[in-house]
Amino acid sequence: MEVILKQDVPNLGYASELVTVKSGFARNYLIPKGMAILATATNKKILAENKKQQTHKAEKIQTQASDLAKQLEKLVVRIGAKAAENGKIFGSVNAIQIAQALKEQHNFDIDRKKIHVDHEHIKELGSYKAKVILHKDVAVEISFEVFAE
Repeated sequence: MEVILKQDVPNLGYASELVTVKSGFARNYLIPKGMAILATATNKKILAENKKQQTHKAEKIQTQASDLAKQLEKLVVRIGAKAAENGKIFGSVNAIQIAQALKEQHNFDIDRKKIHVDHEHIKELGSYKAKVILHKDVAVEISFEVFAE
């Protein structure tokens, strides 16, 4: 019996997937628990349309991420920090400060969790690179400079 899964089912399949299972499993477990629906011709058409729309949305999101990546790779972000005479920073620079500087200087609102600094915490003045993951397939490296205030 063919069913369309409404949610992920371990060892069976993922949501919006058409799977073949034994009739008893479908009638006695999957359908009553709301985990699946029968794969009728109408439901198959609805599934195909939903997948088509999801694909279109995913392409649109990826295109937007690619455009943003092109804009970000040209930028240099400057972050001011209090530092000693030998170039050591009091404290450190991390993804939170990079996200704030991007917002203030270039008006790009990027979640700090998407910014990955090469070194966990920057503790010296200088130029560095950080990786910004905008989408599962789109990542860009941005340059940032830490200077003494």
